[in-house]
Amino acid sequence: MKNSLLLLLTALLILSCKQNPKRDQPGTAETTSEKETPVDFDWLTGKWKRANEKAGKETFENWNKISATEYSGIGFTLQKKDTISKETMKLVSTDGKWSLLVKTPKEKQFIEFKMTEQKNNEFVCINDSLDFPKRIQYSSEGKKLKAVISNEKMNIPFEFDPIK
Repeated sequence: MKNSLLLLLTALLILSCKQNPKRDQPGTAETTSEKETPVDFDWLTGKWKRANEKAGKETFENWNKISATEYSGIGFTLQKKDTISKETMKLVSTDGKWSLLVKTPKEKQFIEFKMTEQKNNEFVCINDSLDFPKRIQYSSEGKKLKAVISNEKMNIPFEFDPIK
């Protein structure tokens, strides 16, 4: 009988220690009212073809949602069916802060552009250490995807239509 009672008390003690006291306490990061609202960049996903490209070239971007904190993209330009430029892109959240990572075949590592503005269907990312581009902006207007890469002296607009 003593062994049964000791076993029961030990089990109760273990179960009571496993509770997370922070979960239900007001003023902790775990409370529902203080949780960060997830950011949704799903409007970026899909296959896109540049509508305002120069004659003789075709530019495409393809974006996929990997998880709630990561989107993956690839951009490439064709001329006479040859790939003349290519870049790999990632939109990632680390510790609640979003960044756009861009890598061309010439770079060994991704270049980080930190997100400085984000609102419905639009974001701006900055990297002041580069000559060009320093700023990358994406937005969705109607069924179009728009991007602008720029610095203080120049900006290049991209307008994409969805590929069906």
